[in-house]
Amino acid sequence: MISMGRSLAIALRIVRQVRRDHRSLALIIVAPVVVMSLVGFSLFERREILDNVAPALLAVFAFFFVFILTGVSFLRERAQGTLERLLTTPVSRADILLGYLLGFLLFATVQTLVILLFTVWILQVEYRGDLWQVMVLLLTVTVVGVNLGIFISTFARNEFQVVQFIPLVLAPQIFLSGLILPVEELPGLFQAASSVLPLTYAVEGLREIMLRGGGLGDVVRELAVLLAFAVGLLVLASATVRRRG
Repeated sequence: MISMGRSLAIALRIVRQVRRDHRSLALIIVAPVVVMSLVGFSLFERREILDNVAPALLAVFAFFFVFILTGVSFLRERAQGTLERLLTTPVSRADILLGYLLGFLLFATVQTLVILLFTVWILQVEYRGDLWQVMVLLLTVTVVGVNLGIFISTFARNEFQVVQFIPLVLAPQIFLSGLILPVEELPGLFQAASSVLPLTYAVEGLREIMLRGGGLGDVVRELAVLLAFAVGLLVLASATVRRRG
């Protein structure tokens, strides 16, 4: 049985801890703006290209930075022994993971909002759909990123090892999601691999809304797949935490 009171207490502790960590705050706000600036302003004079790749960039950067933030922060919880102490209390693993998810999700939401508003207001990317619908899809992507960060961090012993997972976990998704080449132009084997990666559905959903003027009703499949990934990763994280506990 999940106790929302216990989960919220854990989430509030995570919020207070991250707020005191200047490196994490920089990763939340400064890093996405810097990277988005480098890409966006390099294409600023080529508006058609920038407008076309902006949805994919939003998905990739939101997913990437949330994964790093969550993976490193959750690893610190383990390294400091906080997670192990929680596992010895009557608090259930479901309470613990839900609490961590809610705590990290708050900062992931702030980070995603910063990336989206910077892209629309500063880079002046044109879009057709409603921004609130774009934000809903991006938040779904961040939930996947948070849960992936929690899951992957259970296999790392230090922050450097979390970073080492990027070529294995994130790089294939970036290359196969349609950011560089449309998925339909990839070789058949790569298309099959792309169909089982969450970032592919995030990119396609954002393109449907931002480039074609669709709504959430047009991306039900993408939302459903992303939510399935989020739930599956949380279940895997729970099983991994149980073994280590």
